[in-house]
Amino acid sequence: MSETKNPPLLSIGPRVRKSPYFDATLRYGATAFTVYNHTFLPASYGDNVRDYWSLVSDVTLWDVACQRQVEISGPDAFEFIQFLTPRDMSKCEVGQCQYMALTNQDGGIVNDAILLRVEEQRFWLSPGDGDVLWWAMGVAVNSGLDVTVREPDVSPLQLQGPKSPLVARDLFGDWAVEMKYYRLRETELDGIPLVVSRTGWSGELGYELYLRDGRFGDQLWERIMEAGKPYDIRPAAPSTIRSIEGGLLSYVSDITIDDNPWVIGMGRFVDFDQPGDFVGKEALRAIAARGANRRLAGIEIDGPALEVPNEEFWDVSAGGKSIGRVTRCAYSPRLEKNIGWANIPEELSAIGTELLVASPSGERRAVVCEAPWFKPQVKIPDELKA
Repeated sequence: MSETKNPPLLSIGPRVRKSPYFDATLRYGATAFTVYNHTFLPASYGDNVRDYWSLVSDVTLWDVACQRQVEISGPDAFEFIQFLTPRDMSKCEVGQCQYMALTNQDGGIVNDAILLRVEEQRFWLSPGDGDVLWWAMGVAVNSGLDVTVREPDVSPLQLQGPKSPLVARDLFGDWAVEMKYYRLRETELDGIPLVVSRTGWSGELGYELYLRDGRFGDQLWERIMEAGKPYDIRPAAPSTIRSIEGGLLSYVSDITIDDNPWVIGMGRFVDFDQPGDFVGKEALRAIAARGANRRLAGIEIDGPALEVPNEEFWDVSAGGKSIGRVTRCAYSPRLEKNIGWANIPEELSAIGTELLVASPSGERRAVVCEAPWFKPQVKIPDELKA
């Protein structure tokens, strides 16, 4: 059999969406894409390590319009939101964001999302990779609640990195650096309608800019890049390395339908005392009573630096038996070591436990360690507000 020197091209067609920023990402050097929520997502601009250093040192701009928003509105919108998640959302005010997991009838995680309360009875769910729109529509059908579930014309960008507050201030004014973490504000930029939030998936300081009219995608991109020039802005893909370092989990990779909130360290977001019901409540009660039998744990992996993050789950073994999988791993330039996350039995998740990982280059020793390695940056330093 002859070797295939080049991978086959994938013919996709119009069923995969192009974001309002797609042409701009090509102009600025995107070299690879993946498909996320049925939308092209830039995966590289040629050098992911270079872009990692831009993210942790300066500021980067990401096309994340693949975070297809799910809008829930109507007289019973809040009650329906509460029904979707085990987290008590009663303290989420208009203008506030909250992290939430969506659970099914068995307590499995359908997806995780950032919730934005745009109006009293209008919410946006900004989900991970998965058909949350169809899940929410399906739950609504037999809920008996008066809600409308739809996908609005909303396309997010992420402005991420320690210098992002400086760019945001130049774009929007002082309120951008005074904004609290996980808060949002409706605004306009040169007539472009936006919602700006102090959120992001980088672990660094950052913002998400939710474009409310896709026709302005190219104009918005160029406006941000121009404002970012004094701060060495660079277009980039979401950083796998930085998200692993910061414990920012990825749905389908780190989180699956077979996991419950306690497996991924989110048990604190399950509130059985709230007055309302939620999907999977009784199943989650049973899991809480008996305890989760698995855990997503941080690991450090011996051996040479991993050239690229894992493209598939790697088997994890202990005592000669397969006991789990590496969900994501990569070489951290700052730590100068291979790090990752592994889904393993609870009884093997203690710090210092030795495991074996089946990498493509051969079996490697791994050790369960303290994680995340770098806590998310939340507070904007006073010197950036001056």
